[in-house]
Amino acid sequence: MNNPPQSFPPTRWSLVLAATQQSSAESAAALETICQAYWYPLYAYVRRSGQSPHDAQDLTQDFFQRLLEKRWLAAADREKGRLRTFLIVALKHFMAKEWRHASAQRRGGGQIPVSIDTQLAESRYAADPSAHSATELLFDRQWALAVLDLTLSRLQSEFAAAGRERDFDALKDSLMAARGAIDYAAVAEKLGGSPSAARVAVHRLRKRFRDIYREEISQTLAENANLDDEMQYLAAVLAKD
Repeated sequence: MNNPPQSFPPTRWSLVLAATQQSSAESAAALETICQAYWYPLYAYVRRSGQSPHDAQDLTQDFFQRLLEKRWLAAADREKGRLRTFLIVALKHFMAKEWRHASAQRRGGGQIPVSIDTQLAESRYAADPSAHSATELLFDRQWALAVLDLTLSRLQSEFAAAGRERDFDALKDSLMAARGAIDYAAVAEKLGGSPSAARVAVHRLRKRFRDIYREEISQTLAENANLDDEMQYLAAVLAKD
């Protein structure tokens, strides 16, 4: 598969900065993208902090609403660090200082920028082996998983745009498999080609996945941050039980 032209993923810091512009369609769209990408790591953090599912839903929704209303995102300068650090610090501040007031305002008719499916969130939370980890570790693990989900979604979209959905379905299981565990004959049968062609296709898929993953992570970091260090940290977080 030919790689598409380089483009910034939807998690780039320009989206964060765009969301600081009040009363614009661009701001609403930018914030919605951020919310949809990263609401679950924040929800899981709130749950692990002792909140009930209902309160965690309200708190997470109120937090995103407050991000826009109070223009907290104006402080999210890419020169200052990681997006994940900014969001978790802002959430802690919100939980300690402003949630009850924001909740009262929301009951008065505030607009919620993200809708949370509590049933889905709770089933995901219950199935997560890290749900009983320290809150900081849980958040970082869910952040890493969110980045992986975004990466996989982008890769799948590239195949779909090229009319190769069936190829993606045939190849996707090889992404996380150890190299020695990949059954190239079985992949070849699904693709309708030879094992050698399947080996090449798997290699290209995995390489493209790594490239997108690096892009996704790099777009959440400060300009001068060490990308390899962040990748190693997220890999270590995912490796923890």
